[in-house]
Amino acid sequence: MIDFRYHLVSLIAVFLAVALGIVIGTTQLNGPLTDNLQGQVTALQDDKRSLEDQTQLLQTQLDDVGSFDEAVGPVLVENTLVGQSVVLVVASPDLDAEVVEGVTALLGSAGATVTGTIRLTDAYGDPSSAGTVESYLAGPGVPATVTRPTTDDVGELLASVLAQVLMVPGEGSPDVGVPPSTTDTSTVLAGLAELDVLSQDTSSVSPADLAVVLTSGTVAGGEDADARATALVQLATALDTEGSGAVVSGDLASAGDGGLVEAVRSDQAASAVVSTVDNVDTPAGQISTVLAVAAERRGTSGEYGVGEDTQPIPPPAS
Repeated sequence: MIDFRYHLVSLIAVFLAVALGIVIGTTQLNGPLTDNLQGQVTALQDDKRSLEDQTQLLQTQLDDVGSFDEAVGPVLVENTLVGQSVVLVVASPDLDAEVVEGVTALLGSAGATVTGTIRLTDAYGDPSSAGTVESYLAGPGVPATVTRPTTDDVGELLASVLAQVLMVPGEGSPDVGVPPSTTDTSTVLAGLAELDVLSQDTSSVSPADLAVVLTSGTVAGGEDADARATALVQLATALDTEGSGAVVSGDLASAGDGGLVEAVRSDQAASAVVSTVDNVDTPAGQISTVLAVAAERRGTSGEYGVGEDTQPIPPPAS
């Protein structure tokens, strides 16, 4: 008869055998498995280094292209705007100052005079400030020489008043070539500055033949962004109508959903008369902006840049 000790010893032997099998199996598999995993890690590290090298190479090539564009830019735009004047309107408070400086410099190389730069605040086109703006525009603070359009749309009214004091009347106007007085311009800008609608980046701003509206990213305003975008499109259109042409230039993000460039391009009436550029944050885009201004002076509008259905650069003068 088999006693209890026999059963106990047998069970212990079985468990020892199982444990020994696990240990031996793990030991046998551990080497190949570890080697395999280490090989995968090494391969991924090599891929990472390769991608970093490619990225660095592409960035170097991109910098070289930018440097080339910066070098040839003044030559490409030379004499394209001789005798013309341009006012700059910064529609995005966080626009990089280097963009404004780059466009200003190239306009000078083209022979144009930059008459000043104004900067719109987030309150421009904000429905919450519409009542205050409307009261000012309807009051005695606006010069008598300014004609207020008959409209209940505050954005349209504000755009018209601003355009009348910022632009020299273009062809088709009974006052073609006769600029508004600088006093009228200063009065309106000072009044709107008091309402925190805009500010001046330059010590003085005087009327100009042409306008460039600079923007970046999406239009600020949250739930009211669409209303503000509409007001900005109205301003660009009014500047073009009152003067000899207008260009809206932004970065690629501004050509996407919620951006001002996209808002102009999606508005059939606005896009027919106002040119747009979607890469103004690059030297190439700044060159295109100046050439687009020159094309606007000749009565040609278009969509330029790197976005879908755009031309790389405006057509040259024929």
